[in-house]
Amino acid sequence: MDNSHKTLKQNLKDRVESFTGESVALCYQCGKCAAGCPLIDEMDIAPNQVLRMLQLGLPNLEEKVLKSESIWLCLSCETCVSRCPKDVDIPVIMDYLRSESREKNMVNPKAKDILSFHKAFLDSIKYFGKLSEVGLIADYKMRTFHLIQDVILAPKMFVRGKLKLVPSMLKNQDAIKRIFERTIEEKNK
Repeated sequence: MDNSHKTLKQNLKDRVESFTGESVALCYQCGKCAAGCPLIDEMDIAPNQVLRMLQLGLPNLEEKVLKSESIWLCLSCETCVSRCPKDVDIPVIMDYLRSESREKNMVNPKAKDILSFHKAFLDSIKYFGKLSEVGLIADYKMRTFHLIQDVILAPKMFVRGKLKLVPSMLKNQDAIKRIFERTIEEKNK
C-alpha cells in the first residue's frame, strides 16, 4: 500500500501525530492549557477538549474540530505548552488542524477574517520578501471589504513613522520566492 493511500485511511489523530510529531494521547485532561489560554473565553472548544476529540477518533468529532472557531483563534503564544505537564505542543497541533480545515473546506465562517489576514500576511511576504504594512492592510481590506474600518488610524501612524507608503524590498527576494515554490511543491506531493 503506498503512502498516499495509507494517509487517506488514517484518522485525524494519526495524521496530526504523523505530521507534527506530537502525541495527543499524552493529554490526560488536566485543563491547565485551557486555564492559561488568553482566548479561552472566545473559543467554542477548549484546547484540552480539542485533544480529547482527537483522542477519541470519531468522524463526527473530527469534523467538529475542523469546523471549530478555536483552531483559528489560537494565538500560538505557547502559554499552554509552558503549563502542560506532558509538554504537548498544542500550537503546532492547532496549526496543522487549520491546514486540514482549509484543505477540506471546513473553515468556520466566523474565521473568515482571520483567514483573510493570514492570506494577506503571506502575500506581503511573498511579494516584498518581508512585511509591508500598507500592502498587508490593503490586501486585508480588499479581501474582507472592511474598507473604512480603522481608517482614522492611518494618518496618525504615518505621521509617527509607523506606516511606510513604499515598502523597502528585500535584497534576495528570489530566495523567498523559492521557499514559497518549494512549500507548494511539497504540499502537492
